[in-house]
Amino acid sequence: MNMFALMFLLCLLTLSLLAVITQCSASHNVSTIFTEPVSYNEAASKPAWQEAMRKEFDALQANNTWDLVPLPKGKRPISCKWVYKIKYKADGSLERCKARLVIRGFTQKEGVDYTETFSPVVKMTTIRSLIACAVKKHWPIYQMDVNNAFLHGDLYEDIYMKPPPGLSVASGNIVCKLKKSLYGLKQASRQWYAKLSETLKSIGFQHSKNDYSLFSKQQGSSMVFLAVYVDDIIVTGNDTTEIATLKTFLDNQFKIKDLGELNYFLGMEVTKFPTGLALTQRKFVLDLLKEFHCDPLSSTTCPLGPISKGDTNDTLYPDVSNYRKLVGKLNYLTNTRPDIAFSVQYLSQFLQAPTYSHWTAALYTLRYIKRNPSQGLFFNNSSDFSLIAYCDSDWAQCPCTRRSVSGYFIMLGGCPISWKSKKQPTLALSSAEAEYRSMRVVTAELAWLTRLLSELQVPSIIPIPLKCM
Repeated sequence: MNMFALMFLLCLLTLSLLAVITQCSASHNVSTIFTEPVSYNEAASKPAWQEAMRKEFDALQANNTWDLVPLPKGKRPISCKWVYKIKYKADGSLERCKARLVIRGFTQKEGVDYTETFSPVVKMTTIRSLIACAVKKHWPIYQMDVNNAFLHGDLYEDIYMKPPPGLSVASGNIVCKLKKSLYGLKQASRQWYAKLSETLKSIGFQHSKNDYSLFSKQQGSSMVFLAVYVDDIIVTGNDTTEIATLKTFLDNQFKIKDLGELNYFLGMEVTKFPTGLALTQRKFVLDLLKEFHCDPLSSTTCPLGPISKGDTNDTLYPDVSNYRKLVGKLNYLTNTRPDIAFSVQYLSQFLQAPTYSHWTAALYTLRYIKRNPSQGLFFNNSSDFSLIAYCDSDWAQCPCTRRSVSGYFIMLGGCPISWKSKKQPTLALSSAEAEYRSMRVVTAELAWLTRLLSELQVPSIIPIPLKCM
C-alpha cells in the first residue's frame, strides 16, 4: 500500500468540522481604520500607536531593563527600532495595537555580545498529548500569556544599545546599558526560559525529562502540568486551588495575562463539545488562502496534485521566497492537519530551487485545504487510554533519489497525537526493508511517548499494537 493510501486513512481519522464561526464584518472595517506603521515618525502621529509605545516604555522602565550611561571607550552600541503589529482575535475582530521595541541582534558578535542561544520550546506532540489526557480526565485547561516575556531574562554580557526613538537623553554620548534581555537579542529566548525555569523550580515544579518545556508538580493526589511555548502557557491538572495559586504567583513575578480556559493557542482554535474538544486552524487557513489569492481557484479533493518526475526542462520559479513562505505555513498547518503531511514533505524538498511545477503543486495543496478550512482534530472525553500506531512506506518512489518515504500515525484512545511523513535517509533494497525502517521510526516515537504519557499519569498502555500497512 502506498503513501496515498495512508493519507486517505488519515483523512478518515481526522474530524471534518463545519465552519460555525462566520467572519465578523467589523474585521474588514478594522483593516481600513488601522494600518501598521512602517516607521516611528508615522506611528508617533497616531494616538493609538502613541499609547501602545507608551505602554511598552512603561513596561521597560518597570522592569529596570537598562541604565543610561556614557559609552565606554572601545565599545560599540547596537541600534534598535520600533515594530508595530495589529493583534486580532480568533473571529477577526481587533484585539489591540501592539508596539514592540526590538534591538537589531543580527549585528551581535559571538563571544562578545553573546555565547549560547539555544532555547527549548514544547513539542506539538506534547501539547496534543497533554490536551488529550486532560480532556479524557475531565481536567480544566487554562491558557496564559506572559507580558513582555523576554524582558525578564537576566543578561551576563555587557551590551550597549543606542537610545530608542522617543527616549530623550542629555548627551549624544549616552547609551542604554542593558540589564535585562530585549526582543531581538540572540540570547533573549534562552535567558527567558532560564528565568522561568528557575522561578517554577522555586515553588516545587520540575521539568519533564522527556520534554524540557513541560513542567509538573505532583504532591499526593494533586497534579498540575504546565506547558511553555516561549511566552504562551497551557496549565491543566486536577487541583484547581493549586492552579489558582500558580497563576497568582506567576502574575506577581512576571505580570501574566490570564486568558481563561483554552480557546485560541498558537493560532489553533479550540471548540468544546459535549463529547470532547476540537482543535482547528480555521483562521490561519482563511488568512493563508487570502494571502495567496486563492479566492478564484476551485477546491480539490486530493492533498497533492500530479508530481514532477524530475523533468530537467522545467522552468525555475522566480520568486523563491514566496514558495518558501507558502511551504513554511503549510508545514505549520500540519499541526492539526495530518492529511497534508505527505504533501508538505514532498514540497519541502525543493525549497532551494523550486520550479513552476512545484509551485503549481503547492497551490494544489492550498486548493485542497480550501475545500474545508475548518477540518482539524477531535479529542474525545472517553476513558479509553489505549495507544495504537499505524505506519507505512512507499518503496523507491522518489523520482530523483529512489529513496522511500516513511509515514506513521499514532492515536491515544481515538485521539490523534503524533504523525510524520519523512524521506528515509538511505536507499532500501526491497519493499520489506523500507517497511521495517518505517516500523523502526514509529517504534522510537512510541518509546518516547510511553515515557511522556507515564509522566502524565496515564494508565499502563503496554503492549502497544503497531499496524504496518
